[in-house]
Amino acid sequence: MPHTVVIAPDSFKGSIPAAAAAAALSAGWHDERPDDEIRLLPMADGGEGTLDAFAAAVPGAVRMAVAVTGPEGTPVEASWLLLPPTPDAPAGTGVVELASTSGIELLGTPPRLRALDADTRGFGETVAAALAHGVSRLVLGIGSSASTDGGVGMLRALGATFIGADGEPIAPGGRGLDRVVAADLGGLPPLPAGGVQVLSDVTNPLLGRRGAAAVFGPQKGATEADVERLDAGLARFAAVVGADRADPATPGAGAAGGTGFGLLAWGAALVPGSTAVAELIGLRGAVADASVAVTGEGSFDGQSAAGKVPAHVAALAAEAGVPVGLVAGRIADDADVSAFGATASLTALSGSSDAAMGEPARWLRAAGAALARELG
Repeated sequence: MPHTVVIAPDSFKGSIPAAAAAAALSAGWHDERPDDEIRLLPMADGGEGTLDAFAAAVPGAVRMAVAVTGPEGTPVEASWLLLPPTPDAPAGTGVVELASTSGIELLGTPPRLRALDADTRGFGETVAAALAHGVSRLVLGIGSSASTDGGVGMLRALGATFIGADGEPIAPGGRGLDRVVAADLGGLPPLPAGGVQVLSDVTNPLLGRRGAAAVFGPQKGATEADVERLDAGLARFAAVVGADRADPATPGAGAAGGTGFGLLAWGAALVPGSTAVAELIGLRGAVADASVAVTGEGSFDGQSAAGKVPAHVAALAAEAGVPVGLVAGRIADDADVSAFGATASLTALSGSSDAAMGEPARWLRAAGAALARELG
């Protein structure tokens, strides 16, 4: 008897995006069970692949091309996604991804890191383009940032100004933060009627040892001295903006080099990324209507039960009484896989982590076939 299968993986970080992973799993499942109906609902948490996940999951979604300023100050061809109208968003929802407009992936491989000078201007320019189109709601994914600028570049692109002691605009990126003496947010546009949801699974505050500079700065090329300068600059920036506009201690304020804080100052709401994506693409209803679900991520370990995509999909499947399978690049010894009816490790299938990383689509297809044999 044919099954209805929902395939909803996260991206396999550093290997393959969620949409491509879902397609490979689907191909493998169909190798074993060609008559099954498969619905692809790739997931994301706000980082790279968020746009692709929505585009694959929401019928009628349209990519809107835009040329913006990338994190090196050079033009970048990007896009935002226009989701169809709904009762809550009659003029449609605009989805904007920081990763594809101001992200670290845009700095090349290996990345040309710019710890003090990369900024979020391109992200703000893309948000402005979506607003100019007239969307009723914005959904902003802020993972994979290249900068630690507190969202200043984004806010500037939206109409804010930040002035230094010399009376001139501060330098772009994190370099200018320790010189800011005045912020004028009066030029920011009003939020769209349906609000602005910011997707991030990062809960770090803006400042301190768990803050944007200390935790994420080194990944963006910051030296120990750079981290101290950036943290001090972010503290100065937060003081100038004022706690009445945004609290730097808010969980998630430190996301994307402090862009979470900048968005709070605009009035946006920070929400758990994977949970919000699941709601927006209708994952709960899709799983409830399915015969079986499949999910996955790059590394499934003891931390994966805390808010990660596979745990969320497994919870929805349990709620609906639907069996669920797990695929991961690796499944750690400390991982609890009791929620899954079957599992497949790409490392085990391929023989090594290097082989799995080298040909992820091949081994995901093999994993899809293996799960079809066990769960079909």
